[in-house]
Amino acid sequence: MQTQSQTQSNTRINTIHNSIIIRNRTRRNKLIKSVMTLLMLGFAVMMVFPFLWTLSSSFKNTADIFEIPIRIIPKKFDWSNYKKVWTGSAPFYVFYLNSVKITFLQVLGSLVTSSLAGFAFAKLRFKYKDTIFLAYLATMIIPAQVLFVPRFILFDRLHLVNTHEAIILPGMFTVLGTFLMRQFFSTLPNELFESSKIDGAGYWRMFWQISVPLVKPAIVTLLILTFTWHWNEYENPLILLRDRDLFTIPLGLTSYTDENGTDYPLIMAASVSAFAPLVIIVAICQRWFVEGIAGTGIKG
Repeated sequence: MQTQSQTQSNTRINTIHNSIIIRNRTRRNKLIKSVMTLLMLGFAVMMVFPFLWTLSSSFKNTADIFEIPIRIIPKKFDWSNYKKVWTGSAPFYVFYLNSVKITFLQVLGSLVTSSLAGFAFAKLRFKYKDTIFLAYLATMIIPAQVLFVPRFILFDRLHLVNTHEAIILPGMFTVLGTFLMRQFFSTLPNELFESSKIDGAGYWRMFWQISVPLVKPAIVTLLILTFTWHWNEYENPLILLRDRDLFTIPLGLTSYTDENGTDYPLIMAASVSAFAPLVIIVAICQRWFVEGIAGTGIKG
């Protein structure tokens, strides 16, 4: 009886000890999660603060922008900055339309060429396929700045300097987009294409009706990335465009800086107008964008 009583007592002690360990482990995990949450919140505030400051400054005058301490909510909302930007002497709406035109054609071209090339490298069989893909991929190591001079000479001989075509044509092809689409197309099972081939489907039908709907996250990811790159592109338009009426938004922002100084309220209002489409597109396509990034990191 005494042995049985001791066994029950030891079992009870072990149970209490294990429960204490579990409770301490749970508290420690909660503490770690709380600390990580606070750290991520701090990083989020650091990332969002410049955008909030830009948005706030777009409703202020110059004196209020440099007020210390910084006031996020303006004392008085001054909407005249946006009115001056859109109806003033600097034709910001012209810059805006130019950016919309150039970016739309570049993004559309990138989606078409990257999807077709990615499907070909992933699912078609042809001689030296891997060698060609590696050679194409190797061009990513070439800095973009190295190509400025030869590209300018080429477009000058083609009489395309100071035209939007000089910006649009190179932007319709992207090595990273081809690589991204190739990785996604590679994850599709070959049995799917073999069965469709038995049913009489050609390569175009395999691509358009079977593959494209299955890689929608990759297409949305490429859309967001290319839109962001080309919407904010500054160097190529700076080198290839001369007439003010052809300027894009990044070049147009320099219109508010002259020998008399910089008009910061107008720059802030123009900047808010410029990044508004980026925020809208990312907000609409966020779910597919996250799926695309996650799929790129896990698969292939």
